[in-house]
Amino acid sequence: MLTARKTCDISIVIPTLNEALCIGQTVTELVDQPGVEVIVADGGSSDQTVSLATQAGARVIPAPPGRGSQQNAGAHAAQGKILLFLHADTRLPEGFAPQIRTTLAERGVVAGFFRFGVDAKGWQFRLLEQCTNWRASWFGLPYGDQGLFLSADRFKTMEGFREIALLEDLDLVLRLRKNGRLALLATPVRTSARRWQRLGFARTTMINQIILLGFFFGISPDRLARWYGRSQENNGRFFGK
Repeated sequence: MLTARKTCDISIVIPTLNEALCIGQTVTELVDQPGVEVIVADGGSSDQTVSLATQAGARVIPAPPGRGSQQNAGAHAAQGKILLFLHADTRLPEGFAPQIRTTLAERGVVAGFFRFGVDAKGWQFRLLEQCTNWRASWFGLPYGDQGLFLSADRFKTMEGFREIALLEDLDLVLRLRKNGRLALLATPVRTSARRWQRLGFARTTMINQIILLGFFFGISPDRLARWYGRSQENNGRFFGK
């Protein structure tokens, strides 16, 4: 059953598009948490995502496709004073709710996120975790698969996510940093390794870094999204035919 809205203080917003393989388990692990509601903002899935999320106990709402648009729609529908944006293939650690409440109560903290973890064995994934967490800790640059959370009032003040084609999470983080500190929690989330397993670890990592560098050099998210889509179609090669 869904958490009663009157007792909800944390709203977890999950954007989905054809996530039938993982959404049921993700929602099931969250819906029984006291004071937590789960909102799935679906961008038009053609598989069983909506039915599985509903059966698991989430509140499902339709939204225009695009992670920024979907997360904004979910936040608009949320009842909680705190918003947590979560990817469908990312699992939160035990005891996440009190950690979030305590962190946002700290002076100067405008938002927070969890340590990054990959749900797979292998030294390359441990190296990836270390590098990602180093970047997030030293430069305050977490990504969406680290479970970004902030108050609903702060989110409204920031005017939500910009509805851009790519890196809407990084864009919000850069704006948040101008207003205060982003806190890194010690406990890790566990993100599926499916992206790296599909195209290969080296290729996926290279593509991610090229997209990131392009963003910081001012290349438009729309153009980066076209490059990203082309790389997926050509098995990781940006300019393959």
